[in-house]
Amino acid sequence: KKEKNLIAIIGVIMLSSCTKSNVEIYKSSTPKIDVKQFFNGKVKAWGIVQNWSGDVVNKFDVTMEGTWNGDVGKLEEDFVYYNGKIQKRIWTLTKISDNEIEGKAGDIVGVATGKTSGDTLNFHYVMDIDVDGKTHRVKLDDWMWAMNDGVIINRSYIKKFGITVAELTIFMQKQ
Repeated sequence: KKEKNLIAIIGVIMLSSCTKSNVEIYKSSTPKIDVKQFFNGKVKAWGIVQNWSGDVVNKFDVTMEGTWNGDVGKLEEDFVYYNGKIQKRIWTLTKISDNEIEGKAGDIVGVATGKTSGDTLNFHYVMDIDVDGKTHRVKLDDWMWAMNDGVIINRSYIKKFGITVAELTIFMQKQ
């Protein structure tokens, strides 16, 4: 009986890790998210990293600055982690259509793809992350929601072998 329960629990975990929410369910939500407008100029952000069990394992501050030339943008991110680590990422973002965006950066494998709908942006990509001197290739499922007062809340689910191994929560505010 214990073996059957364990198999059932593993099955539920695997099914839930494969479930994807559809960004279209947010099409009526406001305020509308506008990637070009929000990530144009200076943005300040604060975040936490949680491990698989929900423990906060790191905190960070981010300063960002974005510039756009037509539908192509450059977003420079400077991370300062509370453990002393400093990281820089430079994104090249391309608006493909009214509700599609692509992104590239040095630690992103291939091309990040995103869709917007209403107040929401859902971004998917593969990233190489350094943890204690070892590089891990993980998939990220980023969800961003526009809020009032020039704020975006970002939840990122970091997955390895289809299982969420860590989560990020980031609060961003347009300056």
